[in-house]
Amino acid sequence: MDDGVLLQMSRISKSFPGVRALDGASLTLKRGSVHALMGENGAGKSTLMKCLFGIYAMDEGEITLNGAPVSFKSSKEALEQGVAMVHQELNQALKRSVADNLWLGRYPTRWGVVNERKMQKDTKALFDDLGISTDPKAIMETLSVSKRQMVEIAKAVSYGAKVIVFDEPTSSLTEEEAEQLFRIIRRLRDDGCGIVYISHKMEEILRICDTVTVMRDGKTVATEDAKHLTTDAIIRLMVGRELTQRFPPKENTPAETVLTVRGLTGKHSILRDVSFDLRKGEILGVAGLDGSGRTEVLEALFGLSEKSAKALILEGRSIENKTPRQAIANGFALVTEERRATGIFGIRSITENTVISNLRNYLRGFWLSQGAMKRDTEQIISSLRVKTPSAATPIRALSGGNQQKVIFGRWLLTKPKILLLDEPTRGIDVGAKYEIYQIITDLAKQGRSVIMVSGEMPELLGICDRIMVLSGGRVAGFAERDATQEQIMTLAAKYV
Repeated sequence: MDDGVLLQMSRISKSFPGVRALDGASLTLKRGSVHALMGENGAGKSTLMKCLFGIYAMDEGEITLNGAPVSFKSSKEALEQGVAMVHQELNQALKRSVADNLWLGRYPTRWGVVNERKMQKDTKALFDDLGISTDPKAIMETLSVSKRQMVEIAKAVSYGAKVIVFDEPTSSLTEEEAEQLFRIIRRLRDDGCGIVYISHKMEEILRICDTVTVMRDGKTVATEDAKHLTTDAIIRLMVGRELTQRFPPKENTPAETVLTVRGLTGKHSILRDVSFDLRKGEILGVAGLDGSGRTEVLEALFGLSEKSAKALILEGRSIENKTPRQAIANGFALVTEERRATGIFGIRSITENTVISNLRNYLRGFWLSQGAMKRDTEQIISSLRVKTPSAATPIRALSGGNQQKVIFGRWLLTKPKILLLDEPTRGIDVGAKYEIYQIITDLAKQGRSVIMVSGEMPELLGICDRIMVLSGGRVAGFAERDATQEQIMTLAAKYV
């Protein structure tokens, strides 16, 4: 074994029906290092890690841990051998407590009965050590996505793992929580752990990683010291070409007011007296700190939560949108933040995921027209450049960026007037982000109106016409697209 090498993955190949996900990929992880694994969506990053973690069985290749060959048959076996993974898409027992989720499958017992006192004590001790303030007795579904993510990170640490894989760990964390995560990672590194860090956020990679491996089309194309790389160099390696623009040119021209919202207040949320106008062909950004009410605005407009409003006027007509069905009928569409949890039907085909919100249009008597559904799906695949073997492929087999395109296509078939987007590029690589931005700006150019929530300030400033800033559930002000990030953050802290 090479000096300092903790984990060696050599010549790993893996195929799925119609897709060669890995083609001789390799990774060398050293003790006491943070190793970035980067690439566009579909490059093979997550597949490589799932082969390590026993979720997928590799077709070819070899994995050694501490110099000894390993081939884990399950994630449980991997954890027991000191390999942990914090997944981007959380899979937790939401009806159970935080402590239950942390110790699931390894409960401390006393005389054959779960020792609740010890479990709570151990959870609190772990959280105190990591600087996490969450109540161990809290039910998981009552926590925000970011807090649930921190619980998952604590769970990985609790196994005493020597190899920990973080898959997009900051995608749903606040800036403060991200800093907390970086402190945890540095401590683990200093303790001799090997960290594999998957992220599309270049600034994070260059800040906390020692080494960067870039994958493209299932192959490892480069491994470099992070200190020798720049953002542009990483992008060039990822996409195999120069990416001169991060955002498409602005060609939409906002026109007359299409939606008027006055006094929007949530009955069970933080929203208080939110008022704004949305113009035809406008992209209106929504900024604010975590918990400011950004997602709640979209959910209230789409009828997912109870609300009251002094006025909700669409094209001069008063509407209510008490339910999602009513909102869809009024021309609203919602792309949710949690793609896997609330956006896709993972085991169903691309066709089924594409037409699900528009089934009435395919009714021919008592039957659905398979031909019409296939035709529309193929049109969406072609126009949005969805990379897939066929329309019959299960959507869970696609990369995150391609899944997101299918969700956009689903709503485009309903011909929406108002498109509500909640973190539409979350967990998507820089190349796929540009394609999503292009879809959004094209829709605005066609006269559709967009309300877009994002925690990435450059993204809001790059494609939005105006930005509404929320603070403490209220509108703190509006910013034009030439505003600075500092001006927007000042507004975001106004009512905190």
